[in-house]
Amino acid sequence: MNVDAVQGEAGAGTTGVLRRLFTRDLVLIPVIIVVIIVGSFVSPGFLIPENLMNVLQQSSELSILVIAESIILLCGKFDLSLESTVGFAPMIAAWLMVSDTSIGGSGVGASGYTGIAVALAIGLLIGLINGLLIVKLRLNAFITTLAVLILLRGATLGTTNGQTLFNLPDSFLYLGSAKWLGVPVSIWIAGILYALAATVMRYHRFGRAIYAIGGNPEAARVAGIPVDRITIAVYVLGGGLAGLAGIMLTGRIASVMASQGQNTIFYVFAAAVIGGISLNGGQGRIIGALSGVILLGLLQNVLTLSQVAAFWIDAAYGAIILFALIVTRLTSEAPRDNCRGPDSAGYTSKDNPQRRCNISQREWARACGKCNTAERDRSSMKPVVKIAAEASEYPYGHPRTRKTYCAHPPTMCGRARAA
Repeated sequence: MNVDAVQGEAGAGTTGVLRRLFTRDLVLIPVIIVVIIVGSFVSPGFLIPENLMNVLQQSSELSILVIAESIILLCGKFDLSLESTVGFAPMIAAWLMVSDTSIGGSGVGASGYTGIAVALAIGLLIGLINGLLIVKLRLNAFITTLAVLILLRGATLGTTNGQTLFNLPDSFLYLGSAKWLGVPVSIWIAGILYALAATVMRYHRFGRAIYAIGGNPEAARVAGIPVDRITIAVYVLGGGLAGLAGIMLTGRIASVMASQGQNTIFYVFAAAVIGGISLNGGQGRIIGALSGVILLGLLQNVLTLSQVAAFWIDAAYGAIILFALIVTRLTSEAPRDNCRGPDSAGYTSKDNPQRRCNISQREWARACGKCNTAERDRSSMKPVVKIAAEASEYPYGHPRTRKTYCAHPPTMCGRARAA
């Protein structure tokens, strides 16, 4: 084989990957730079380290909720109840910790560490209930989580008769108030979680399975992916992260308000959508969602320093979401419905766009665990085929490598799109 040709194809594949990275995931970087420049002219105090650190700390709780919602959206589902979990989970924990019944406490006087465990457990339990209702009872995700949101909001108000709980143990407030190396702990936690989530979603089998389910759940089921189990796990993970965000928010404001988390879900969806997370599932990356969080945090700070009224800030968020949806639609690839996928032999044609699948056969092989004849029992596999791939179509393999993989049915990629 011609070495120069192989290197050229590999270089083209690398260029394609970089182009997709900057057009999808880092498209907000220029916008963020513009906002920073505008902020520096609006207020001389915008670029001081204390103000930027404050922006990051205030965005840390939102960023964790965005991780949770982004993973759920990538799985092709919704969860509106995250905002109520942010208030309900720490409220129950605070109710158990506050010993003064006159201000709405239970009188139990639980420790701060017990409160953290309770808040996290409640978040996980809410996520489990949502997952079971949606997966096992086949309820609509949007309506189900909306009902849970309303239920939890009422329970939060009813627990303390609408009062704010304070005088909480320092150990419970630690995650939202302490600093490591001069940086708030909440920022450290958010950064670590983003790095972990991005790595898992990009390289781990669990993350690839989420993309596959979000692209086409029935095809993922045929490919051997445990769709129901992973979907429930995603909801449980989202609930746990919402509980953690509630603990961090409580630590930052040193109290639990009855309205805590209210309307947060709008900002969560705004950050996820402008960060490139598709509401249809199966498309987007965690790094893009992070850029959405940073943009919203900086924008809110600039508008606040400009003394813009709060309702105009909300209007600006709505305009940003609409603009992001329009840009995403105009700059995206061909719609999923036009993707007919590989032919019956498992081949794709680069010359015919109608036959090109947005997620490659090899991607599906990665998602279901490299299902080749050497690693899986023949009785549990579909007939295998030889796949000859262009580097641009299969970025995870050597150009023109021929290897035996599981021959998934053509419908499997009918609605799937590369991450």
